[in-house]
Amino acid sequence: MDLKQIRYFVAVAEARSFTLAAEQLHITQPPLSRQIQLLEQSLEVQLIERESRPLQLTEAGRLFYEQSVQILHRIEQMRLATTRIGQNYQQQLSIGFVASSLYGGLPTLIQHFRQTYPNIRLQFLELTSTEQLDALKSGRIDIGFGRIRIHDPAISRIIHREERLALALSNGHPLAQDTSPICLSAVAEQTLIVYPSKPRPSFADHVLNALHDKRIYPADVQEVLSLQTALGLVAAGEGVCIIPTSARMRQDIHYRLIQDEDVSSPIIFSYRKKDNSWYIAAMQELVQEMYDDNPTLFEPNSSPPAP
Repeated sequence: MDLKQIRYFVAVAEARSFTLAAEQLHITQPPLSRQIQLLEQSLEVQLIERESRPLQLTEAGRLFYEQSVQILHRIEQMRLATTRIGQNYQQQLSIGFVASSLYGGLPTLIQHFRQTYPNIRLQFLELTSTEQLDALKSGRIDIGFGRIRIHDPAISRIIHREERLALALSNGHPLAQDTSPICLSAVAEQTLIVYPSKPRPSFADHVLNALHDKRIYPADVQEVLSLQTALGLVAAGEGVCIIPTSARMRQDIHYRLIQDEDVSSPIIFSYRKKDNSWYIAAMQELVQEMYDDNPTLFEPNSSPPAP
């Protein structure tokens, strides 16, 4: 039994005639009759009363007809759905991103990309900068937006912007009584909360290395897994945290711009070396357009977004 035999049987059952069914199927009657016979042989049951005029179905034939109509309808639904997906989503682009990029330009960039390339299906994976390297090399993602400078001979990196840093403080912290920029050395003798604690190297190492280079030593360092956890502990008065200015996402925390201009957080676009896929140049062009349209996108004095 095959799909062609099922279609032939349904045609005969609905036409109540081999002659009319053959005309509708655009075949001659002998091969049609032969396929119905083969179908009945495979089922080991008679489906059609051939002596009656018009043709009548046997009890088994009526059951088989009902099931056959459902099968053919389901197959047509599968065909239409598959065709629709093939037409609307001809390609999928997988994008890796670090959490802090969601509070900067990434949402705007993705909106512009969807408007420009509506037929491309986008998939997003939250990955640290380190995890993005392995994901790129394995093909799990196609491009990545990270924060950490990590050399890998298989990966190309483009720094889009150097974003200034801010110090996050609880509203009750003594340093929260002022809104002016603050020197990085203010972190000395403070409990510093850094993120993510793993995998390493991470933004935590970026911050700790910057402090070490300036011989600034916090009283204690507490490592947590995520930016959200770090800011939650800051709000609770458990310490201070150094973050990119675009990550000022909570209104219950006091932020002060770090005035040391030689300390920043890069926004890094990464892709596989020698990958000349169209979406790399397309994404680069959209990034430039975004910055041209929003020159103050990463201005440190802009207001933090509402929660």
